[in-house]
Amino acid sequence: MTPHVPDLDGLRLLVLVARLGSIGAAARAQGTTQQAASERVRTMEAVTGLGLVRRGPRGSELTDAGVVVVERAAHLLSVADELEAVIDGLRDDHDRDLSVWASMTIAETLIPRWLVQLRHRQLTEGVTPTTVSLTASNSTRVIDAVRDGRADLGFVEGGGTPSGVRHTAVAEDELALVVAPGTPLSRRRTPLTAAQVSELALVQREQGSGTRDVLESALAAHGLAPGPAVAELTTATAVRATVLAGGSAAFLSRRVVARDLDLGHLVEVPTALRLQRAFRAVWAGARQPPAGPVRNLVGIARTSAE
Repeated sequence: MTPHVPDLDGLRLLVLVARLGSIGAAARAQGTTQQAASERVRTMEAVTGLGLVRRGPRGSELTDAGVVVVERAAHLLSVADELEAVIDGLRDDHDRDLSVWASMTIAETLIPRWLVQLRHRQLTEGVTPTTVSLTASNSTRVIDAVRDGRADLGFVEGGGTPSGVRHTAVAEDELALVVAPGTPLSRRRTPLTAAQVSELALVQREQGSGTRDVLESALAAHGLAPGPAVAELTTATAVRATVLAGGSAAFLSRRVVARDLDLGHLVEVPTALRLQRAFRAVWAGARQPPAGPVRNLVGIARTSAE
């Protein structure tokens, strides 16, 4: 940096002040105190010789000079983030074997295609294909594995955003309540209310599963909770098989049951619940996925999920 260019953390703070409208809000977003943030702004103004922030009773706004600095800083910060990701990739040697953990629904329906595409891309580019180990688990355990370093990359499902890790949405999904044909619920035409859903005896996934989390969150929005499960199973495949065999109803990803619904092997029961969710890639470290196979796989997941 030249003598008149602030450090990167200072520039990030200035960008946040412009976006959030106050030094206090920018400080909270950076995880620091307002006093420390104000001192950093004063330091930047001393370094640049410019007034950058105008303080007022309703917050803070950038001066004309501050606006110009932020516009130029955005590109610089983007390049710095890319460099950080590349350095992380080199330091962690991500061209070695890659450990990927994924929640059950994603592992069963999407990951195999993504891994084939990764291998094809690497062969096309003349790169030695990465050996990938895949562990299927529930979303909670996937996030734990990413946090403690057992997984280089994870894919999770759920209604909220994971904490303690970096993440990005790669696909959208929706849960459907399904039953076997001929059962009483299969003849239902009007949507079940939230209260009626909470009274159902369901085949459920285990605690920590993204599928179960979405259902519990949707019912909690109405002050309700699911009733006792008929059975708790650890894979979407096992839940589907139980319903196909004439067991109780279950909530499953449309990706898992789409063919069964088309062929009439399962019947969807309408409900009044909103059961959309995002599939997310999760990793530790920098804002961007580490350069190399991790970033390539996240890109493939984002562009190929239908």
